[in-house]
Amino acid sequence: MQKIRLGILGYGNLGRGVQYAAAQNADMEVVAVFTRRDPSAVKTVLPVKVESTARLKEYADKIDVMILCGGSATDLPEQSAETVKLFNTVDSFDTHAKIPAYFDALDAAAKQTGHVGAMSIGWDPGLFSLARIYFGASLAEGSTYTFWGKGVSQGHSDAIRRVAGVKDARQYTVPVESVLERVRSGENPELSTREKHTRECYVVAEEGADLARIEKEIKEMPNYFADYDTTVHFISQEELNRDHSGIPHGGFVLRSGKSAADSKFLMEFSLKLDSNPEFTSSVLVAYARAVYRLAKEGKTGAVTVFDVAPKYLSPLSESEQRKQLL
Repeated sequence: MQKIRLGILGYGNLGRGVQYAAAQNADMEVVAVFTRRDPSAVKTVLPVKVESTARLKEYADKIDVMILCGGSATDLPEQSAETVKLFNTVDSFDTHAKIPAYFDALDAAAKQTGHVGAMSIGWDPGLFSLARIYFGASLAEGSTYTFWGKGVSQGHSDAIRRVAGVKDARQYTVPVESVLERVRSGENPELSTREKHTRECYVVAEEGADLARIEKEIKEMPNYFADYDTTVHFISQEELNRDHSGIPHGGFVLRSGKSAADSKFLMEFSLKLDSNPEFTSSVLVAYARAVYRLAKEGKTGAVTVFDVAPKYLSPLSESEQRKQLL
């Protein structure tokens, strides 16, 4: 069996998760990890070659799909449109407000060299996006709600760490339980962003840093915290390591509505994850398979979860899918 050759660009929590996920798929192999750090200093969870990002071009014909594992705040906007000129790619860009512009840039770059770039792949955006579109199409009259957490948001934690004077950070997204129950009861309330969630930030500041400035920058950060009731706790590195070392997450997509005959319906899709990055990585690897197959069929340009038929994700053949899953 010819294996799909994967590359991993960036080796943090997500990159490590991709290695684990690829190892669970018999049709996948990781060829190399690429890093901006000194390759000799990067210790991988499974044996694999580690290369400098300066050598990416040398692998253009050795890798079928490159999985981009950087953060959405600064890494992916800089990397995706350039990397897709060399490889088919998959990324987990999750700044919802900037998705349309990100798509346009990736689409133009991918079409220049005839590659496929799958973007915003994960569970939200990603699987939750599919739930929203399926639920909305299936239940014409109703309201759709998305709740995240309680859990650690990798993107929001990364955004805090980019603030000057921040050494380390974890951010928890917390759904307002009373509001979630109102939705489940069929009340169909109109809710603002602020009413549905709160955000809890645990921050390790550099010695001598201006704590008031850091807190203000976090709370006013557009697309991340400005629209939420946000609490910032300054703690030591030891406390962060002891009490906040895990990366759990999860959430819910619900659609509450009724039929023309006034029968009530509630649709719900939920996730509960011990490790946010390891689960996101599993979704990235499944979409790497889809990207590989789409590229073989001659597809080019950017794609999202809305553009990829489910059959491309499964390691099963189409006849096996119909027999076992339909």
